[in-house]
Amino acid sequence: MKLQLLYSIAIYVLAFVASTQAALSPEVYWKIKLSNAQMPKVVKDFLPEAENDARATKEKVYYGLHQHGILVFNAATEYQIHELKREIPNMHLRQVTEGSSDLQDNFLYKPYFLEKDLEKGKVINFPSLKNKNEAPFWPREFVESIPFSSEKIPQILNHFSIDSNSKDAQTIKETIKFCEAPTNKGQKQKCATSLESMVDFSLSMLGTNNIQVIATDVQGENQMLQKYTIEEVELIAEGINMVCHKLNYAYAVHFCHGGGSTKTFMVSMIGADGTKVKAVSICHKDTSFWNPKGLPFVVLKVKPGTTPICHFLQDDQIVFLP
Repeated sequence: MKLQLLYSIAIYVLAFVASTQAALSPEVYWKIKLSNAQMPKVVKDFLPEAENDARATKEKVYYGLHQHGILVFNAATEYQIHELKREIPNMHLRQVTEGSSDLQDNFLYKPYFLEKDLEKGKVINFPSLKNKNEAPFWPREFVESIPFSSEKIPQILNHFSIDSNSKDAQTIKETIKFCEAPTNKGQKQKCATSLESMVDFSLSMLGTNNIQVIATDVQGENQMLQKYTIEEVELIAEGINMVCHKLNYAYAVHFCHGGGSTKTFMVSMIGADGTKVKAVSICHKDTSFWNPKGLPFVVLKVKPGTTPICHFLQDDQIVFLP
């Protein structure tokens, strides 16, 4: 009898905890699950301020600028290469690139670079590290009531009142198709449609709740392309990590992935216009499973698995470190 009573109490407690967590706000959920991790500003800024905020959100698709960090598994397209080629539309950009070592490679800037390039005093050309994707986080119970599947595209477009022939509709389709693609070799990956699911995946992948969470910080609005001078390079961690890249969608959807050994750096830089940036840089130590025709190898003219390859993260991309 006592055993049955204890069993019943245990079941009741578990059910109570589960029901309570389901009703928790994303912010409270974070505090419970990642009690040692400070929430980055880029997460705080896009949390719903009230319970009904999600239902009041504008019916639109939110767009960012660049997603170089998730292109390593695909062959580089002519369009992607063209975007990086030296196209100088005005005198300002001529001045920005004048005297740059990128001139000899015919690139306006390099989204990928080698670890040795992360050194104090080095001057680089780089675009804005502000992604400008303002898609808000919605509570998990709300987003899970909306389909997220290629088979349900008509229902999704209808839910957001999006014309099926519009650019937004095409973006919805492309993002979902990207999320449904098979897991890349050597990776663990997931499209997190809520902050709660992102937190859960980080716990599962890193195997601990003693986690540090960091993101790039840009102080002030900066130009689309300018020279940056590296002022300090700090090694934050070495080993596995999880990076979440914000995708174009009607609410905050992040492609989270990790696998293989990495080095994570915090790089302090100052732009020619005075913009101060503390940029997260990830250096991947094993690139042997990347697409040999991918953009990193086109830009750097190296082969997969021969040398670590690094890239900066924009300010809405989130890094989870054990």
